[in-house]
Amino acid sequence: MDVFEAIRCRGSYRTSFTDAAVPRAHLEKIVDAGIRAPSGYNGQSTSFVIVTDPEIRSKVAELGGGSAALTTAQAIIVVVMDPEATSDREFSFGVEDYAAATENMLLTITALGYASVWIDGVLRRNDIAGEIGRLLGVPADREVRVILPVGVPAEEPSQRAKKPFGERAWFERYGG
Repeated sequence: MDVFEAIRCRGSYRTSFTDAAVPRAHLEKIVDAGIRAPSGYNGQSTSFVIVTDPEIRSKVAELGGGSAALTTAQAIIVVVMDPEATSDREFSFGVEDYAAATENMLLTITALGYASVWIDGVLRRNDIAGEIGRLLGVPADREVRVILPVGVPAEEPSQRAKKPFGERAWFERYGG
């Protein structure tokens, strides 16, 4: 699948996955796409923990809210940010860095025939991100920012309808 098809097909998959395994080589390819994302000042502030062990996946899923996608995923990718990666510079781009990495991975997941959903809201409550970080041995000076359940979808993924180009994009001047 080419990149344009992956963009057109990618959608947030929130339902159950099949029991089919996600090969380690595919997980490495997915995370490598995240590693290759651009980062401000080339700070490379994003790192990843790939969780395939069923017991650890179960704990992450429970902490992450226990959604169908999380509890049935055969792999979970945890996206970690170093908020101090470019602290010697005028600006920090940690949020932009992990967002670019996450989108690269979502497109790769789609291109390989898997599905996922970007989960972050639940991580912001009651120190859930911290609990997941401690479970996975993430250093205290790093922040768990996103979790991506990955698997073979049990249902056909779809992308929600998007507003037409002319309602969201213009040439030369906002609003055309």
